[in-house]
Amino acid sequence: MRPLSAAIVGGGPGGLYTAALLKRLDPGRQVTVWERNAPDDTFGFGVVLSDETLGGIEHADPVVYEALRTDFVRWDDIHIVHRGTRQVSGGHGFAALGRHRLLEILHERCHALGVELRFRTEAPDPALLAQTYDLVVAADGVHSTTREAYRDAFRPTLTDHRCRYIWLAADFAFDAFRFEIAETEHGVMQLHGYPFAADASTVIVEMREEVWRAAGLDDLDEAESAARCAEIFADALGGRPLRSNASKSDKPAWSAFRTVVNERWSHGNVVLLGDAAHTAHFSIGSGTKLAVEDALALAACLEERPTPDKALTAYEEERRPVVASTQRAARASLEWFEDLPRYLDQPPRQFAFNLLTRSRRVTHGNLRLRDAGFTGSVEREFGCPAGTPPMFTPFRLRGLTLRNRVVVSPMDMYSATDGIPGDFHLVHLGARALGGAALVMTEMVCVSEEGRITPGCAGLYTDLQSETWRRITDFAHTRAPGTAIGVQLGHSGRKGSTRLMWEGMDEPLPEGNWPLAAASPLPYKPGSQTPRELSREGLTEIRKQFTAAAARAVRAGFDLLELHCAHGYLLSGFLSPLTNHRTDAYGGSLEGRLRFPLEVFDAVRAVWPSQRPMTVRVSATDWAEGGTSAEEAVAIARAFAAHGVDAIDVSTGQVVADERPEFGRSYQTPYADRIRHEAGVPVIAVGAISSWDDVNSLVLAGRADLCALARPHLYDPHWTLHAAAEQGYEGPGAVWAVPYRAGSRRPVTGRTDAVKPRLTLHGRRQDGESGLEAGPGAGLESGPGAGLESGPGAVEKSAVDCDV
Repeated sequence: MRPLSAAIVGGGPGGLYTAALLKRLDPGRQVTVWERNAPDDTFGFGVVLSDETLGGIEHADPVVYEALRTDFVRWDDIHIVHRGTRQVSGGHGFAALGRHRLLEILHERCHALGVELRFRTEAPDPALLAQTYDLVVAADGVHSTTREAYRDAFRPTLTDHRCRYIWLAADFAFDAFRFEIAETEHGVMQLHGYPFAADASTVIVEMREEVWRAAGLDDLDEAESAARCAEIFADALGGRPLRSNASKSDKPAWSAFRTVVNERWSHGNVVLLGDAAHTAHFSIGSGTKLAVEDALALAACLEERPTPDKALTAYEEERRPVVASTQRAARASLEWFEDLPRYLDQPPRQFAFNLLTRSRRVTHGNLRLRDAGFTGSVEREFGCPAGTPPMFTPFRLRGLTLRNRVVVSPMDMYSATDGIPGDFHLVHLGARALGGAALVMTEMVCVSEEGRITPGCAGLYTDLQSETWRRITDFAHTRAPGTAIGVQLGHSGRKGSTRLMWEGMDEPLPEGNWPLAAASPLPYKPGSQTPRELSREGLTEIRKQFTAAAARAVRAGFDLLELHCAHGYLLSGFLSPLTNHRTDAYGGSLEGRLRFPLEVFDAVRAVWPSQRPMTVRVSATDWAEGGTSAEEAVAIARAFAAHGVDAIDVSTGQVVADERPEFGRSYQTPYADRIRHEAGVPVIAVGAISSWDDVNSLVLAGRADLCALARPHLYDPHWTLHAAAEQGYEGPGAVWAVPYRAGSRRPVTGRTDAVKPRLTLHGRRQDGESGLEAGPGAGLESGPGAGLESGPGAVEKSAVDCDV
C-alpha cells in the first residue's frame, strides 16, 4: 500500500509535532509543512506542559521527550498577591520551557526524520492541497484560513471576550507561578507570571477593555506597553523591566481572547488541529498542550484505523470530549478574571482559594491533598471548627439555624391524589429528612387545582391537604430532629394540565384538561394549550390563592417557605420578557414584569411568621435570545431582597421550550455566585452539583451559602451522612437518627463521587478528561469527591422536575 502523504498547514508546535509523529511512524510518508513566518518567529515566551502530556510524548517519541526534559523548568508553588498580602499554595507541579526552544527541538526532529519544512511560504489553496495529498492537517491557528475555506463544513463559532492581554517577558525567573492584582485609578489589572528558564519568565498582563482604554494602553505600541506594565507591577518585578515579543510580525501588542468552537473537526481529508479547532484561555493552561495532545491522538488514530476517514472520525470522537471539558473549565476561568472586581473585598485567604478553584476543576479536596496547610488556613479564616469540613458549618436564615449547607432540592414526584400527599411522600421526604441534609424541600406545591402541572401534583389549596402535610412535617421534626423542612409554593401557569412526566413530559393530557392562565396568552410549545391572559381580577384571585396556601403551610408546620418564580411557571412567566408581552403595569420594563411576583411575595410574607425565612427560586437565564439576562437576574434578586427575602435559590432555564442550555458540572453556580456578590443576598446554588467536594468548594470560595442537590439524593437518601463518613466527620452538622447510629461507622464501599476509570492507549488517557491542567490553578477533575458528568449527578433531563 502506498504510504500516506500529508500536508501540514502551520509550523507551530502542533503542526510540527504532527509532522514528526507521522514521519516517525512511517518513514515512507511524504510529509510537508507550510509556515508563512520565519523559523524564529514566535508569539509568547514560555510554554507549560503537564506531566500527562509529557508522558504521551515520552511514549510516542523518546527523542523529543529527552530533549524537552533537559530544558524544562519545574516548580510547585502558586503565589497570589493582593492588597499587600501574599498567599502561598504548594504541591501543584508545573513544567515549562521557552517557546523558541520548543520550536528548535521540533525543527531538529523534523529535519532528522526527513519532513520537508517550507518557511516564509504561504500554503497553497486548501482545495488544491486536498486534491494533491491524502491528508491535510490545518494547524494554522485561531485565524485559520483552511477553516474559513470550509466554513460551511466545519461550522465554527468564534467568540471574542471582554479582556485585553499582552504577552511579555522578564529576564529573571519567578520562584513560583505568580498572580498579582493591581487596583489602579483606571481599574483592576492582573499579572500572570511563571518561569520558563533559569533566567526568564513569561508575564501576561490582563484587564477589562474599558480599563485598558482608560489607562491609555490602547495608544501604546508593544515596547511602550511593556514599559508601562513594568511600572504598574514594579513590586512583582523587583523594579526590573519587561521586554516585548521579539517577533518581527505585525501582530498587535494587545489581544482580546477568542474562543473557537467547531461543530465538526474534519471534512473529507482535511482535519483541524490545535487552535484552528479549539481554543482554551491561557489562565487554565497552554494551547500548545492541547495541540500536542491533538497531534498524539491524530497520529495514533491514523496508525490504528484502516483508512484515513475512519481515523479522522476516531480522532474527533476521542478528542472532542476532552477538549469540551477543558473549554468549559477555561470559560469559567476566563469569566472569573473578567469579573475579578467582584471578589476583591473577600478575606485574603478566601480570595486566594476562590482564584485557585475558579475553573471548578480544582477543588477543596484537590487543594487539601496538595497543601493541607494552606487549605486549613482558609478553613480557619472561614470559621470552620477544627476537623469540620466547610459543608458542615451551620448557616442562619432569619430565625432558622441550618446545621449544615446541604439542601434536598425540590423535586416534583407527580404522585399525589387530588393534591393530597400520601404514603409515598411520607417515605420519600421522611427518608431524606433522616439522611442528614439541613433542609429538605418539598416539590412545587400548587396553590390551586387549576395551578397544578399534572393530575399527580401535590397542593395546599384545601385544609385536608394541609393536615396531610402536617403528618410529614411532624415525622421530620420528631424522627429527624435538627432537620428543617421547607415548602415550595407555586402555580403552573402556561405549563399546566400536562401528563405525568414519565408519560410524556410537557405533553397535554389526552383528556380532562383544565383551563390555564398566564401573564400572556402564549402556549409553552407547539401543541400546548393556549392560556388566558390574567385580568386584574384574575391577578387578585391568584394572589389570594398564594396567601391562603401560605397560611395552610403555617398550620402544616413548615419551617421555610419558598416562592417558585422559576422554570416558566406562572410567576416566572411574568418575569421573563419572552413570556410576558403585557402592555399594562404588569409588563414591559423589568420593573413592570416584577410587579406581580413582588405583590405575591409581599402578600405571602404578611401571613408567613416573621421568624421563619422565605426564599425565592428564580431562573437567572432563559438560555434563549431575548430572555432574562444575567444583569436582570441580579436586579430581580435585589428587588426581592428589598422586600425582605432571606435567600435567592438560583436556578436557570425551563422557561421556553426552545432553550439551549450550556450543561456541565456545576453549570448554574456562576449565576448564584454573581447574585450573591452583586445583590448582596444569600444564595442557594443548584445544578449538577453531585459531590461533597463540590459543596465544600462552593461554600468555602464564597460562591454559595447553601447547595441544593436533587439526583444525588434520589440515588442515596443518606447522601449527606455518607459525605460526613467519607470525610471522617462526626460532629453536630451530621447527626444520625438514633436507630441508625449503629450503621454510622460502617465502612462505605459505594461512593457517589467515584473517580473515573482510566485507560491508556498510546500514552493517551481515554477517560474524557485532560487530567492535570498545565496552567494556574491546575488540577484533576477526578479525585476525591470529584463531580461526575454521568451517573447520579448527570445533566440530561430526568423524570423529575429538578435542577440538572
